[in-house]
Amino acid sequence: MFSHSFSRAYSQAVKHVQYPYYLSRNSLGSLPVYTDIRNGGTNYTVHVRNVQGDAKALVDDLASTLFPEGSPEAARLKLRVHMSKHIILSGGRWKNTVQNWLKSRGF
Repeated sequence: MFSHSFSRAYSQAVKHVQYPYYLSRNSLGSLPVYTDIRNGGTNYTVHVRNVQGDAKALVDDLASTLFPEGSPEAARLKLRVHMSKHIILSGGRWKNTVQNWLKSRGF
């Protein structure tokens, strides 16, 4: 009796969201988010690699929900799709912010 009520409550609490993109974790269980630092530390970019599906939809979601609209971070954020399956973010040191955003989305 207890397990039945628990499973019903659990199934109602879990919401499965379908996105037009998917990011699989690597063999160590980490998200495919990497940094690239060049020019003696003056050029700092964040790379999201191996996006499966619609990478442009991920770019649009990041642009609209990563930072509040009108914030200084949102003004500096520059996103682009590279080779149709990688995303490059420039304008700040946002690797942890992007990882936390992806975790909050269920990846």
